[in-house]
Parts: sequence; C-alpha cells; structure tokens
Amino acid sequence: MYLTRFRINTARAGARFLLSSPQRLHSAVLAGFPGLPTDPATRPRILWRLDHSDRTDLQLYLVSPDRPDLTHLVEQAGWPALAEPASPGWESRNYQPFLQRLAKGDRWAFRLTANPVHSIRRKDGEPTKRTAHVSPRHQLGWLLQQQTRHGFELAPGVMPEAEDPLDQYAVVVHGRRDLSFRKRPDHPAPETEQKNREGRRRGPVTLVTAVFSGKLEVTDPDALRSALTQGIGRGKAYGCGLLTLAPET
Repeated sequence: MYLTRFRINTARAGARFLLSSPQRLHSAVLAGFPGLPTDPATRPRILWRLDHSDRTDLQLYLVSPDRPDLTHLVEQAGWPALAEPASPGWESRNYQPFLQRLAKGDRWAFRLTANPVHSIRRKDGEPTKRTAHVSPRHQLGWLLQQQTRHGFELAPGVMPEAEDPLDQYAVVVHGRRDLSFRKRPDHPAPETEQKNREGRRRGPVTLVTAVFSGKLEVTDPDALRSALTQGIGRGKAYGCGLLTLAPET
C-alpha cells in the first residue's frame, strides 16, 4: 500500500477544470495507474481526498495498492517546470510499515472527508430512500455509528458530560459541500455502445460531504487498517472515505 500527496496548482486552467467535477478528478486519479480493469467491480480500491488548507493551498491525497505515476497531473495541474527526477511533483511513501505499527490504545489525530447518509421511509409501504445528513450534529451522529466496525473511538472533548454531542467529543465537523455533477464512464465505451446510450442520459449525481477533524483511540487495529485502506462510507470514487492519521499535537 502507498500513501501519496500531490499539491495542486490552483492557478492553472487545467487544475480548475479537474476541480469543477469529482468525476473528472476521479478519472484523472485512475489514469495514474496503468493497466486497471475497465470494470469497476474488479478494480482494486483507490481512495483519494482533497484537503483545503486555504483558498490556494490544495493537497490531493491518495491511498492505493500500487505506487502511482502522476506525471499527467503534474503537466495539467501541478508545477512541471519545478519537477525533478528526485522530486517529480508528488510524494509516495510505503504505507505498510505505518499500518503494521498500529496498536490498541494508540491515540491519533485524524481527518476524514465523508458522505454521511442514512436510509429513511417517508410513508409506510414505500421503499427506503438514501438521504444525506446535512447538519453537523447529525453528521457527527453518523460518524459515531462507524466507530465499532472500523476499529476506533472518538476521544472525549473538553465537555464530555455536555448534552450536545458536538461538545462531548474531540472532533470538529466542518467543510460541508453540496455537489452535483453528471456521471460519465471512466473508460469511454466503443462508438456503437456510446450511440446506444445517448437516449438514456443519467440524472446528476448529488453528494453532501463533510470534513471531520479530531482525535481518536485505536480499539481494533485490524479493523482500523481496513478502514484506512478501504475507506469509510459511500462516495469513495468521488473523494470521500479516505481516513488519515497523524501524531497528536
């Protein structure tokens, strides 16, 4: 497994084009792994996430089974004039040693961009419908439901006895984004198939995403390793689900 960081040059038109749609950025990420199967069901899991430090500092993180080649991203959305053989414009590190060192009781700072959803039934007899959580309180409630199965517990906050869960835990819910875009095939179909699909235009994909930043404690290292490499929740193809850890500060 590899953890990769790529800094996006937001001043470039190519970067703005990719950032205008999670589908475009998803396709650009996949292009960094030659030989991937065209069938999404048989592909290895590749997670990615955008981290906004400010309006101009934007980092793309990837977790993948193989080391990527992001030369195309450097040329389109990076700093190609600054790239060197020893520093091609991105950093990839072997993730496996870190994953193997995780132990029960470890405490880490974490960051996660996710698509918190739940299923509801508006009327008796109707099928359930997947609906996004839109308030920070309900989004945090969703994250609390993920703890046990993914091998961690959120650390207590400064007021663990408070009634509001946003005060009970050492986590901040922020960065909500409402996304809407049209889904297109990652690999264009042959011309004949494309013509057959012209009459079946899909509606837009809609996602509500939130960023969780805080502190956690490891309760099940194996489950947490799976979460770190396979992601949490839905929308993984569109920049959701990638959990990363860092030393506590």
